Amino acid sequence: MPSSERLKTTWPWLLVGLQAVCVLFLVGEEFADLFWGETPGAVINTDILENLVISVLLVSLVASGLEVRRVMTRQKRLENQVKAASGEFAGMLEEHFEEWALTPSECDVAMLCLKGFSIAEIAGIRKTAEGTVKAQCNAIYRKAGVSGRPQLLSLFLDELLYGAVLADGMTNNGQSERRSRLLQVQA
Repeated sequence: MPSSERLKTTWPWLLVGLQAVCVLFLVGEEFADLFWGETPGAVINTDILENLVISVLLVSLVASGLEVRRVMTRQKRLENQVKAASGEFAGMLEEHFEEWALTPSECDVAMLCLKGFSIAEIAGIRKTAEGTVKAQCNAIYRKAGVSGRPQLLSLFLDELLYGAVLADGMTNNGQSERRSRLLQVQA
């Protein structure tokens, strides 16, 4: 784990530790006053407030520790979900590419298109002519049933945004249902 990540996960616990040191100091000071230092009248007059502060600080310490543990657990769960989603996205891309029967070259071009590279950049990366890349893009769009790059990207964004909804019992009746759901969300 990089040091910046380690710092993000340890500093809340350092704060809880600081609270614990304060509690221990105050509790120790109270016991010292009770057994070695103050007269009985002074203990009653001054220590009521100190005991109240100690009680509140103890409750705060426990609550802070529980909250830090809850937040750290949630953060770890979210990080795992992001890792799973990125793996699922790669699988989803491969699944669609197979469904559309893209050639290996078309798969490469589609990936570069989705990453936002221009036709000229894709041609340079693949060491092919721009006309070849344009023809491959047109074949990809035709096989995917879209009219261009924005709609191709939209297909995958819809899957990411609404894939959980589809998995929860809704049937996927194609692009028109996804587009109507997107329009409903935007309205």
